[in-house]
This record gives sequence, structure tokens and C-alpha cells, in this order.
Amino acid sequence: MKRNLLCILCSVFAIVFVFASAGFGDEPASPEQAFKKAYPNVPYDSIKPGAVKGLYEVSKGADVIYYFQEKDLLFVGEIIDKTGKSLTDDRKAQLVINNVKKIPLDKAIKIGNGKQTIIEFTDPDCPYCRRAASYLDTLKDVTRYVFFFPLPSHKDAENKIKYIFCSSDMGKAYDEAMNGKLDTQKYAVCKKPEVSERLTLHKEIGARIGVNGTPMFIVNGKDLVVGANIPAIQAALGIEAPKPVEPPKAPDAPGKDK
Repeated sequence: MKRNLLCILCSVFAIVFVFASAGFGDEPASPEQAFKKAYPNVPYDSIKPGAVKGLYEVSKGADVIYYFQEKDLLFVGEIIDKTGKSLTDDRKAQLVINNVKKIPLDKAIKIGNGKQTIIEFTDPDCPYCRRAASYLDTLKDVTRYVFFFPLPSHKDAENKIKYIFCSSDMGKAYDEAMNGKLDTQKYAVCKKPEVSERLTLHKEIGARIGVNGTPMFIVNGKDLVVGANIPAIQAALGIEAPKPVEPPKAPDAPGKDK
């Protein structure tokens, strides 16, 4: 009897060993483990379930791609719902807002002392940035924190930014640049190492939180406005847009019966 029992136990252990060797009983790989194995050279900040079952959102800064673990596939593009709304764009905006606390405001140019706040990423040679800046200059109860994110295509933008950083009154120099005064006015190109370092830091901050273009604004830490969208800025600040003025009624034609 003991011999038979020993044989049975040995058989059971042998079966368990075979199944374990074949991979049965192994824990399935987590999405993060599977992604790292399939795409070891793709950097990311987080991987989490996406808006579609089976797809995982892979984010880096404010960039979003999608991973289908079952087939080890990556999808680059937008998820749009039946109303035409881009769920991907909404998620990117949320990622930028989530990174607001990581922005070192002491490295920005501070303009104003109002209760409401606007974090601004701008480029002095961007016409849309200038248009937005012209509007923001009219606001009273706002504190602006200006960061520069010059586009490579704007060849003189970095020199203008360095001029601003070198100035004793950076707010005034910012106005000069955004008003176009530096376009024709000769100015000294600042070559101080600390100025170049500050510009590099501004660009790194923008890239880190997901700035892809200018202008971009974060209003009161919770609303993202991309582009010179004045109505969106007004809405985020709680400013009622002026109502359009109705044109005067045309006078009745002469000789027409009333």
C-alpha cells in the first residue's frame, strides 16, 4: 500500500513538473512587462487602460500612443467618439494639466499681480503669440508666468529671448519683442552663459509637459488653451465676451407705404 501511494505521489509531482516546464501556471505578463519586452526602446511615463477595451494608453509627457497587448501592436493616432470628439486630444490636455505642479514658476518671467493665473508658452516671432499677448496686455486681474518655447523655423527668436533675459526690465523687453519693435531695431545679442542656460531650461520645461506648438496657455491651473483662442481664454477666466453690436436698421425707402 505504501509503495502504491509513493508511486502515485511521484506521478503527481512528475505531472506538475511537466506543466510548469511548459509554462502552465505562470502569471500572465502585465501590460507594462509585455510592453517593455516588445518595445524596449520606446520611452514612456505610464501605461494604463485606454478608452477602448484591450488597448492600453502609453503616455510620455503629453504624447499618447496605444498598445494592444494581445498582438504586441502599437497604434499611433486619435480615438474619436461618435460625436466627433477626440478622446485622445482630451487625454493629452489632461496630461498637460496634471503636469502643472511640476512647472517651476520661479524660472518664468512674471507679469502682473492679479488673482487669476496664466502660464504662457510663447515665441516672440510667432504671429499668433503676438496676437494673444496683445489681448493679455489688456487684462488687469491676472498674473502671467511666461516661458519661451521658440520654434526652430524662427531663426531670430532665440536671440530676442536672450535679449529679454539680459534686460534689467524683462517685462518691458518682452513687450518690445511681442510688439515687433525688435524686428527692425538693432539690439545686442546677449552671450552670457546663464542666459543660454535659462533658455535651455525653458525649452526643457515645455518639452517635459508636452508643449508641441505656440502659443499655449494654462489658465488657473485647470484649463488648457492651445493657440490664440481669445474666446477660450475669456471663458477660462470667466470673462463674458462682448455681445456683437447690431447694425442700425436701414431707413424706409422713399415713397414706400407704411
